[in-house]
Amino acid sequence: MDIARGLLDNKKIRILLVEDDAAVRRSLQLLLQANGFDVRAYSSGATLLADATAIEAACLVADYRISDCDGIDILVRLREQGWDGPAVLITGFPSAGVTSAARGAGFDAVFEKPVRQHALVTTVQSLVQASGGG
Repeated sequence: MDIARGLLDNKKIRILLVEDDAAVRRSLQLLLQANGFDVRAYSSGATLLADATAIEAACLVADYRISDCDGIDILVRLREQGWDGPAVLITGFPSAGVTSAARGAGFDAVFEKPVRQHALVTTVQSLVQASGGG
């Protein structure tokens, strides 16, 4: 069974993607869509957090540095809203401190930009499946 179509009603699994760079956001959105996911892409943390349907998503893929906040803050705020899905952080500014903070906030994986596409897709698929979303 295609993992991205693993829901009983055969709907695609929803992924939240927040990235403020339009080109990167579109590239990641197309990559994840091509692998069968329903991708909701946001240019800011505020727009993602204002979306009442975000709580229904199976996984979060967030950039670390976003114009209005950071990816870690987004995950913390989603958790406060009751969302408990897996999360992946992407950063162009890798450091032990960022990785430690991300892990402490509940990110399951941290990827350095440029993102290795196959590794991202495989990780998202594995996390969704492990969490029962796929």
